[in-house]
Amino acid sequence: MEQVREFIEIYNIEVILGISVAFFVILALYLIAEIRISKIKHKYNELVRGADGINIEELLLQNGYEIEGLRNDFSDLYKKVDNLDTKLTFAIQKVGFIRYNAFADMGSELSFSIAFLDNFLNGFVLTSIYGREQSTCYAKSIKNGKSIYPLSVEEIQAIDRAIKGEFSIKSV
Repeated sequence: MEQVREFIEIYNIEVILGISVAFFVILALYLIAEIRISKIKHKYNELVRGADGINIEELLLQNGYEIEGLRNDFSDLYKKVDNLDTKLTFAIQKVGFIRYNAFADMGSELSFSIAFLDNFLNGFVLTSIYGREQSTCYAKSIKNGKSIYPLSVEEIQAIDRAIKGEFSIKSV
């Protein structure tokens, strides 16, 4: 202890200068740390602005759970859309219609043939023959755009219009 006292007495000016320099270095480091902390506090306040008393960790966890729930909802929606797409391919998508006179002495084109086809060209053609005394309606099944039953010219035209997407009321 005696040696330290003698050293300080001999070099008191150098010791005071060293302590002063160390003090100013520590003061500068403190000010830099305060500035950084102030910037972090400002960024934190911007992040949780309007959310009084909310823990940022809880907020982030809650948002993570909500995002996971949304992902599950989207997954369910994609499955439902795929299911609907599959079902839609078997729904009636193509319609062809034609009106005509079945008999030469009749007017007003009251007879018709209408084809209803799905995406695979399966369905049926419905024909109504109008006569003065009676009217007859019948259907023929269609598979891959063809029928196992003989088709009239008008029924073939209705099927062709359905395949080509020509849904218009045209007379022959």
